[in-house]
Amino acid sequence: MHIANGSFIMVVDGRKRLLFRNEGDGFSPDLQLIEEDEQSNPANRDQRSDAPGRAFSSVGAGRSAYEETDFHQLEEDRFASETARQLKERALKGDFDSLLVVAPPATLGELRKHYHVEVVRRLTAEIPKNLTGHPVGEIEKILIQA
Repeated sequence: MHIANGSFIMVVDGRKRLLFRNEGDGFSPDLQLIEEDEQSNPANRDQRSDAPGRAFSSVGAGRSAYEETDFHQLEEDRFASETARQLKERALKGDFDSLLVVAPPATLGELRKHYHVEVVRRLTAEIPKNLTGHPVGEIEKILIQA
């Protein structure tokens, strides 16, 4: 993949965000970290306070359980929304002309819900992978191969 010099590369998942700028040329990227953010998002069992509720049928002896709220997923979705908001602010300030987003498919879907029109205009590619745990050199190789 060709990544223009000065392009922003956002590598994000539901709890970690890495923002890079390509200081290399199009075919040999040199990613420089601009910003890193990681949130603490404990497992769902550590965030809930009680078991899901029960509903009783008004006729008969039927019962059913309410679906349990997934607090962990809610927090991941909020983090994706916050990431989209930060991209919007940077786009409106003119910080970047070209953007590449690398995120797992679920996070990518949540980001798309919140993209501002200026972010979409600058978006050159999206790669559905989770690379937040990879070293920078490996991210560069994966981007070249994509």
